[in-house]
Amino acid sequence: MKFKTYKKIFVEKAQNVGYSYENVEKCLTYAEPLITKGLPVIYNTSHLSVLVGYNKKYIKRAVLSTPNFYKKYQVKKRNGTIRELAEPLPSLKEIQYWILENILYKLEVSRFAKAYIPKKTIKEHVRFHRGQEVVLTMDLKNFFGSINLSDVEQVFIHAGYSELISNLLAKLCTLNQVLPQGAPTSPCLSNIIFFNLDKQISEYCIDRKIRYTRYADDMAFSGNFDTDALIEFIKNTVESQDLSINEDKTLIMKRNQPQIVCGIIVNDKIQVPKEKRNELRQAVYYIEKYGLESHLEKIEWDRGNYVKHLIGIANYILFINPKDKKVRDYRNKLEKYR
Repeated sequence: MKFKTYKKIFVEKAQNVGYSYENVEKCLTYAEPLITKGLPVIYNTSHLSVLVGYNKKYIKRAVLSTPNFYKKYQVKKRNGTIRELAEPLPSLKEIQYWILENILYKLEVSRFAKAYIPKKTIKEHVRFHRGQEVVLTMDLKNFFGSINLSDVEQVFIHAGYSELISNLLAKLCTLNQVLPQGAPTSPCLSNIIFFNLDKQISEYCIDRKIRYTRYADDMAFSGNFDTDALIEFIKNTVESQDLSINEDKTLIMKRNQPQIVCGIIVNDKIQVPKEKRNELRQAVYYIEKYGLESHLEKIEWDRGNYVKHLIGIANYILFINPKDKKVRDYRNKLEKYR
């Protein structure tokens, strides 16, 4: 809706309920920049409750007793460590999705950010570093947990919302004053908040002909450059924003060794590492030789959907490299056991 149309409708309705001229002007002054940006106008908590379809009391409870609106669980990471996730209850998650789709997706993120963006995949991140002399990867420590309520609040204030509404939206998107891993709004918020850092890092890299992309908390750099100077610059830059580098995950990979970005080889063509492909090949071989039930007993697989799990691996490999005929053949064989 264009502001001119909004103004006409708003003035008519405001006059019908007895709004003063001063109040009408105040509301329109607030609304115009939001409408110009294609963002929904939110005047107060009652207005937000109408927009999201939940009553005002529920929203206030979600803000005042936020931990009660999350369930926590643990997942094992690839390196064997445990990651704790906090998933919002369906009602709060629905409100967060409204914020995500109606507000956050309309705010600017860096073109160097490749994760959590509609219609972009991990291939957008890794293909940029294919066939380079040196690949450097760096990992941000406790990425979501380092982004606090104040950071999130500033996103909404910068978008044009009042301090009251910005604080309300920020509290609906945070848990214990930080971004929770598990909320649908957290990934997009992290991209928006990282915009200025992406800008600083990309400008440094462009001046030195270094390729740079970021996939969530994983930063990748490639080209022919002074790795020590770049690492020092990145550490100082992120630390200026109260973030830190996980130094154990900083990797420098030369052309004569596997260059891996987010678990994908980028030396000459992008492909999943041999170990993952061999895991699939061996599983299919044993299933065909000994039968599915015998193989499951041998590997002591106590979860369901083993075949579905293997097909998922095959689909991922084919997503990265659609021309892999062997993996396509493995998938076709597995489909018989689904």
